[in-house]
Amino acid sequence: MNITIIGAGPGDPDLITVKGLKLLQEADVVLYADSLVSEELIERAKPESEIIKTAGMHLEEMVQVMVERASVGKKVVRVHTGDPAVYGAIMEQIALLNKRDVNVEIIPGVSSVFASAAALGAELTIPELTQTVILTRAEGRTPVPEREKLRDLAKHHCTVALFLSATLTKKIVKEFLAAGWSKETPVGVVYKATWPDQKVVRSTLENLDEDMRTYGIRKQAMILAGWALDKDIHQKDFKSKLYDKEFTHGFRKGVKQ
Repeated sequence: MNITIIGAGPGDPDLITVKGLKLLQEADVVLYADSLVSEELIERAKPESEIIKTAGMHLEEMVQVMVERASVGKKVVRVHTGDPAVYGAIMEQIALLNKRDVNVEIIPGVSSVFASAAALGAELTIPELTQTVILTRAEGRTPVPEREKLRDLAKHHCTVALFLSATLTKKIVKEFLAAGWSKETPVGVVYKATWPDQKVVRSTLENLDEDMRTYGIRKQAMILAGWALDKDIHQKDFKSKLYDKEFTHGFRKGVKQ
């Protein structure tokens, strides 16, 4: 037996991959996180497909439904928001499915972190400024491992992307400042990236909590922090070697001045 987990992308139904859409349109059974995945995307399934909303279901219920449908030869897909590999809670599903002799294929999707960077017009890895992006979240009701406390991660002073952290901005600011970040550090917040009601907020570490309250953003927000988010970064002289006319690589010989 086989089922497929598909990354739906961040919200815009056109941001699913070609392969993901093809498999969605071929499916006999579609399970999807209706609190996060676009209804417009799910409407692209074939009319006779069985559509199952999973926001109100627990893990064992979802797995049982998938196994029952797959066991009678139906093509089953499970549609996740963004990319399933990042905060997708797919491993617990796969573990139970594998115990039931169900194989799982994963189709990647566009993560909200990259959709948010696009909405901000940002490159997260600026040559000579930062070449690292940390994807993490602030610690709330769900703990993080001891070695992954936000203060310790922030000490790297690279670009940091915070998932699932919109209600924890006071803690975020406190931890970043304790790690030595400047109050003026640029922060970009994107609420519901690529959805029709998307909001883009440019702030600083000092003003982040107040700006989040002002715009009423308490969930479904990506927070991107670091100097790569400087709105004037394109006016500064940070350039990669890739397009430098003096730089030789496998497809072009550099020209010395």
